[in-house]
Amino acid sequence: MRIYKSFDEAGYVRNAVVTTGTFDGVHVGHKAIINRLNRLANEVQGESVLVTFHPHPRKVLYPDSEGRNLRLILTQEEKIEHLRETGLQNLLIVPFTLDFSRITSHEFVTGYLLGKLHAKVIVVGYNHHFGHNREGDYSYLYELSKSLGFAVEEIPMQEIQNESVSSTKIRKALQEGNIQRANAYLDHLFCISGIASEGNPFLHAKGFPTSFLAISDPEKLIPPEGVYAIRARVNDAAYKGICNIFFPDNNYDSTPSIEFILLEQAPPLTQGTKVRLFFHKRLRSFLHFPTPDDLIRQISSDKRQVDELIY
Repeated sequence: MRIYKSFDEAGYVRNAVVTTGTFDGVHVGHKAIINRLNRLANEVQGESVLVTFHPHPRKVLYPDSEGRNLRLILTQEEKIEHLRETGLQNLLIVPFTLDFSRITSHEFVTGYLLGKLHAKVIVVGYNHHFGHNREGDYSYLYELSKSLGFAVEEIPMQEIQNESVSSTKIRKALQEGNIQRANAYLDHLFCISGIASEGNPFLHAKGFPTSFLAISDPEKLIPPEGVYAIRARVNDAAYKGICNIFFPDNNYDSTPSIEFILLEQAPPLTQGTKVRLFFHKRLRSFLHFPTPDDLIRQISSDKRQVDELIY
């Protein structure tokens, strides 16, 4: 997958089949669009192109309201990795600014998608809007295509168990700790990436070597306080584990404490090791224990649950 940071850098793409959007989460609906994009590109002997934006448009357009506390399902690095797995051929990450937001839908299509990329086909998701004041949509593209000679296609809304999928619903599920629902919407496991550091020496002495995880992006969405069943990926190997999330003073705007234990034989995590935690299920709420022995008994109980859940 080739990655570009501007339309000029991308330049002409052979028989480009293009879609646009933020694609936060790269969920099942996004994957349906990209799968269709790839199939169409193959049919016209062209290449698939996703035009996405960074930072998230809401962060720029509404910094004091809905964009202020917006947390992202995937960091930029995580999104790129998930997109690479879809077979997408070209990713164009456009810097989203106030000036860029003022570009009309007509100028965006004619000047950029057609003028820069020379799009042969434009694919949009269900009810997708674009351009200044979100004035562009599928109907607009369809009418424009008649005179400008490109094809346009709309992908239907994707559903999981008769329920429509959206990034907003995924964020809500994650914020409620409903990991399994979020994973079903995503069609992959929710993850948190970061850098490991040494954990609790007491637990290490008791046979539960823990590590703390410093997240790589402060805008990353973190699930609520509690204990979670996870798999941790370290140096291309995966290990079952338990993750404990705690927010100081119950302040969800503060930097969370993320501590995890690997339950399978794993090499020691040295300071600075890159780790990615994949979340399977929330096991319980965060608890305070009266004695260290009570804590060890609870961790042992949590371990049994993880062993039953993750094979």
